[in-house]
Amino acid sequence: MTHTPHLDRRGILAASAFGLTLGLRQPVAARGALFPEDDWQWALDYGPATDPTLARQYRLLVLEPHHPRPIAPLRGPASRLLGYVSLGEVEHSRDYAAMLDKVGALGPPNPNWPDARMLDLRHAAARRVVIERIVPDVLALGYDGIFIDTMDSIEAMERQDPVRNKGMVAAGAAMIAALRARFPAMRIMLNRGYAMLPEVATKVDIVLGEAMASRWNFTTKRYELLSDSDWSWQAERLRAARASNPDLVLATLDYWDPAAEAQVAKLYARERAAGFQPYVATLALDRLIPEPTG
Repeated sequence: MTHTPHLDRRGILAASAFGLTLGLRQPVAARGALFPEDDWQWALDYGPATDPTLARQYRLLVLEPHHPRPIAPLRGPASRLLGYVSLGEVEHSRDYAAMLDKVGALGPPNPNWPDARMLDLRHAAARRVVIERIVPDVLALGYDGIFIDTMDSIEAMERQDPVRNKGMVAAGAAMIAALRARFPAMRIMLNRGYAMLPEVATKVDIVLGEAMASRWNFTTKRYELLSDSDWSWQAERLRAARASNPDLVLATLDYWDPAAEAQVAKLYARERAAGFQPYVATLALDRLIPEPTG
């Protein structure tokens, strides 16, 4: 997941020529709302041994697709399963990482996750790998769509060096547009990506506000609550996106120790009262953690 500081939203010029170079077709029909009802739950688990009993209780479930396992036992009635894809960073363990590094499509490592290096979507090889390999491989496993992570890393790089990294955010927005055009029926969930969200709100089905009310502090090594202004910063951007796409689902992910059930329950209540679909987990995101019932 992305753990970058809050960043100011900037206008983006869509790179329309990008989609044309990939030979994409346009969507043939509207996707419509994700689920007809309002009362449903979602969760995220990157671990290799997802509990099937818990998994089938969720209508929307995000999983790491590269674990060698069948996903059918994890699918509940009328549920949607999304496979994780990182489009702003690439981990060394991915089998395409060496090729991307060789052609110069990888940048520096993420200081919080040193195993991951930044992916430059302005590079033709990076775009080809995403649209011809990464996403098709996930869909071939039976997933209903993808969960796009680390787009905030793209924004952070452009902010840190606006000359060398000029156009990175626009390239990220163009990549999402290209994926929507190539795979019109697939469900797309975007984690944050607020700099490009005004351009892609109509191209995605779900936007996730990560670390809305709480987060893991990498310096103090503990969970902490965020300020009301931090929460409002994300909430305003999420709601603005739904104003341009009424079918857009707004989800939240907060982090806390599951043993502190009272605080976890407060996080669920706050997000749900604001009209968001919440989930609260640990930083590791390696197991499903049910919502407290007490």
